[in-house]
Amino acid sequence: MSSAPYRSLLRTPGAAAFFLTATGGRVGIAMTSLGIVWLVHGRTGSYASAGLVSGGFAVAEALVGPQLARLIDRFGQTRVLPPTLLAHAAAVTALLVLVAGDSPSVLMTVGGVLVGATIPQLGALSAARWVALLREERPAKLPSAFVLESLGNALGYLAGPPLVSVLAASGHPALGTVLAAALVVAGGGSLAAQRRTAPPPSTSGAAERSLADRSLLRPGFAVLVGLNLAIGVYFGAVQVSVSAFAVEHNAAAAAAPIFAVSNCGGLLAGWLYGLRRWRTAPRTQLAVATAGLALGSLLLLTAGSPLALGSVIVFTGAAVPPVLVLLSVLAESAVHRAVLTQAFTWLNSASAAGSAGAAAVSGRAVDAFGAHGGFAIAATATTAMAVLAAAGLRAVHRPRR
Repeated sequence: MSSAPYRSLLRTPGAAAFFLTATGGRVGIAMTSLGIVWLVHGRTGSYASAGLVSGGFAVAEALVGPQLARLIDRFGQTRVLPPTLLAHAAAVTALLVLVAGDSPSVLMTVGGVLVGATIPQLGALSAARWVALLREERPAKLPSAFVLESLGNALGYLAGPPLVSVLAASGHPALGTVLAAALVVAGGGSLAAQRRTAPPPSTSGAAERSLADRSLLRPGFAVLVGLNLAIGVYFGAVQVSVSAFAVEHNAAAAAAPIFAVSNCGGLLAGWLYGLRRWRTAPRTQLAVATAGLALGSLLLLTAGSPLALGSVIVFTGAAVPPVLVLLSVLAESAVHRAVLTQAFTWLNSASAAGSAGAAAVSGRAVDAFGAHGGFAIAATATTAMAVLAAAGLRAVHRPRR
């Protein structure tokens, strides 16, 4: 099938520049958490300390990220990004100094928190730029733009973690953290310099909408947060359970190919989904896609061999990209443009929180019931997601502009 829809989008003046810039920065974001684990463990030899510092980073990123996005919505990307990036570079430098100086775990955790609190969510900023470019004149192109964003995120997480792992395994764990920060700062700085495609700050309009119109405290957005939380639970549970399943079947090396097959299937499915202009309403599409993801998750419980698991995981991996794209489409419809960056960032935070919580709970379930205990958590989350998508999305509607 032709990739003309994507070529047309990237030919939009300024689009290719900000999309590629943000994608490069997202590779750095994908490297950061794992890079911290390698950095701290390489110095201390303790996974407990490494997990504590990485956990501090993740919590700060999830909680402070939406607050940074709020400032960006209010004052604009070009004003808020430069000081944020300077603060991030300083925080990474401080963490490197603390780790090199064999500081106590508490101080290193503070360093991890500062790194997480200052890392910008470049994916949300790029998505907001697509909306600013397309919403008025070419709104039908937004789903394809969000597919590109989904592919950019997937590529970032395909490239980033292996890269930082290779650097750490070669005896240079600090270099992975430095490279991650360099990619984030370079990508974010280049994005800030591209003023033409930056969404206007919400304070620039002469006639502001009411606070009620611009609030995220609305039922439709709460449903979307719940859906992102559920898919995060799916991600976290599957990551733990697939690895445990491979170990149970004396095929630990099979975990990496299974994840690779799932990721590649997802990339292909996302690419194909964005090529077609769908006439079905996004809410209906999401109900179908989440039902498919729930069915695939239930089939995970029947897998009896790594080959069977790999076959099923291709099906679930293919259902994920349309779900993520449709959640972005519905988020764009559910909130006022003055809080769009915040909305995208809160959805990312919900997914990250679900993934982190599920990883911990699934570990206990796997210890108690084996890998299928973890798959049961994934199946429960996706079933709840399908029910919520079918019953709760009526609350999602476009606010007054």
